[in-house]
Amino acid sequence: MSALARNTLGGATSPYLRQHADNPVHWQQWGPEALEWARERDVPILLSVGYSACHWCHVMAHESFEDEATAALMNENFVCIKVDREERPDLDAVYMNATVAMTGQGGWPMTCFLTPSAEPFYCGTYYPTVPRGGMPSFTQLLEAIADTWRGRRGEVEEASAAITAQLTANAAGVPGGQVVLDANLLDAAIVAALRDEDQDRGGFGAAPKFPPSALMEGLLRGYERSGDAKVLAAVERTAEAMARGGIYDQLGGGFARYSVDADWVVPHFEKMLYDNAQLLRAYAHLGRRTGSALAIRVAEETVEFLLRDLRTESGCYASALDADTDGIEGLTYAWTPDELLSVLGFEDGVWAAGLLAVSSAGTFEAGTSVLQLPADPEDPARWDSVRSRLFEARSGRPQPGRDDKVVTAWNGLVVTALAEAGAGLGRPDWVEAAAHCARTLLDEHLVDGRLRRASLGGVVGDAAAVLDDHGALAVGLLALHQATGDLEWLTRAEELIDLAIAHFADPEEPGSWFDTADDAEALITRPRDPFDGATPSGASTMAEALLAAAALAGPERSARYAAAAADTLDRGALLLARAARSAGHWLAVAEASVRGPIQVAVSMTGAGADLLDAARREAPGGAVVIGGAPDTSPLLVDRPLVDGEPAAYVCRVFVCDRPVTGAEELRGLLAVPAP
Repeated sequence: MSALARNTLGGATSPYLRQHADNPVHWQQWGPEALEWARERDVPILLSVGYSACHWCHVMAHESFEDEATAALMNENFVCIKVDREERPDLDAVYMNATVAMTGQGGWPMTCFLTPSAEPFYCGTYYPTVPRGGMPSFTQLLEAIADTWRGRRGEVEEASAAITAQLTANAAGVPGGQVVLDANLLDAAIVAALRDEDQDRGGFGAAPKFPPSALMEGLLRGYERSGDAKVLAAVERTAEAMARGGIYDQLGGGFARYSVDADWVVPHFEKMLYDNAQLLRAYAHLGRRTGSALAIRVAEETVEFLLRDLRTESGCYASALDADTDGIEGLTYAWTPDELLSVLGFEDGVWAAGLLAVSSAGTFEAGTSVLQLPADPEDPARWDSVRSRLFEARSGRPQPGRDDKVVTAWNGLVVTALAEAGAGLGRPDWVEAAAHCARTLLDEHLVDGRLRRASLGGVVGDAAAVLDDHGALAVGLLALHQATGDLEWLTRAEELIDLAIAHFADPEEPGSWFDTADDAEALITRPRDPFDGATPSGASTMAEALLAAAALAGPERSARYAAAAADTLDRGALLLARAARSAGHWLAVAEASVRGPIQVAVSMTGAGADLLDAARREAPGGAVVIGGAPDTSPLLVDRPLVDGEPAAYVCRVFVCDRPVTGAEELRGLLAVPAP
């Protein structure tokens, strides 16, 4: 018997894979050994793709993968491979495209049947243990696939070849030169996105509602360019609706993945690192731009959540908190009126129930409610006491599991958010937390000069980094360079950008990017998806890195990066023209590009902190702000003090204003224009 005829997930660096290490299924990790075993046995591959915080992944695991009879059927007829979509986004992208092509929809758990050469011939998502709603049971599916493989092999191979050919044809890059990237395009994209706004409830579209994190940032930058109050109002409506709803943890801070309803009341309870990083960036930006106490509070509480609940021993951040606690969704977070009374006593319990929208009818399951905060409490001190006691009581409940996997791209998003928020809101401790994380990523995830995707407990995984890992970490390092003035962060960012250009840029199509490196494992197609999703696409992230680096780097690199950024945005402009809501991060980067980006260099020695603070608070999103002694970084070269006083130099698209020495005058130069 082959050594692979057993479950081999115990040594994985993915917590999701380790969750399946005790299954009776002979799960394998994706790799040449597993693929060769399928060829030797001449059986199909059963590919199961999911992630640790996925509720329905857990359901299917419990119903099917833990069942001895089902596992025996799987082991007899298939080589079974388990993949963590967060660790291998390249595999997830290829086979999700196949699933959508075959079924018209996708999701996780994803269940794909492949030939031994890894070509898909049948794909789906969750399958129940009994037939339901026109869907076969999982065992019926297994038996049907096995029979088809044995009896109608030619049909299978014909179908897999056709699907693979379609995937290859669809993998072409977005064409350039189709649309002019200018203020008119940005205005049209904003109008298109706002058509889908739910003005009554906040957010975009109908239930389920996902936080429009990148789009909020893009719209906020659009307001800063145009001064259009309608755009700002849309951002404020969404920000407030989410912050007051059940999707936001009113006791512990941080946002859940999405709301199952249109009113943001009942979340799907997993908390993802990438959501909270992007939302921290948007709320901190909104807070410094408008002075909103709510936005600033949410930013502060989100940082508290990140540092308390997701920070690992290394100083980086875990991927997620699970949707379930002991197999029950929402067990940690839901409350009844009696539970509030038990913790708080009668008077405070009744007061809290009214404040937090907890009633005997309940808003969730079995008469429980997810806490909301429809209005600010009239007695803030009382609320602080109530919140503290409820949080302490909740901490004594069973807690959701944590996926401790450290993903490079998502930690890059955190570094950016902490550095920007810390600089803009005067929190140097947040900047230091960002720096600690960045140092760890550079020390642990760069191996032999190449970046890796993820690590667990300080042990880096084998999976190579993809495009968004390079881009997001580079953006974070550039944000740290601006927040600290430390030239090392700029140098390390340039190294990552150069790596990305060398290995991910399409040499035949300037401005087009592959999501996997030229020397990465060859899959049936080389993924290239420019659309923003729950996280910014690799291409839009690289556009942001290139644009900022062009403004911060020395002349030779600056020109090269600026050209690459322009080519990349030339292709992204088509996405803004055709699908603005799916291009939120493209919008944010394009807004910065159309304005230059704005560069603010504060030349200072011992004094000048007030001038630099004003620049950081007032500069629009996407602007580049650096402070330090003259000639200590490329942006400060030939920018001296003025009459011995600190001076701010503001430039837009190769045109610079005269230097100013007063904070009020600088604020005037950076103010949002009148509409």
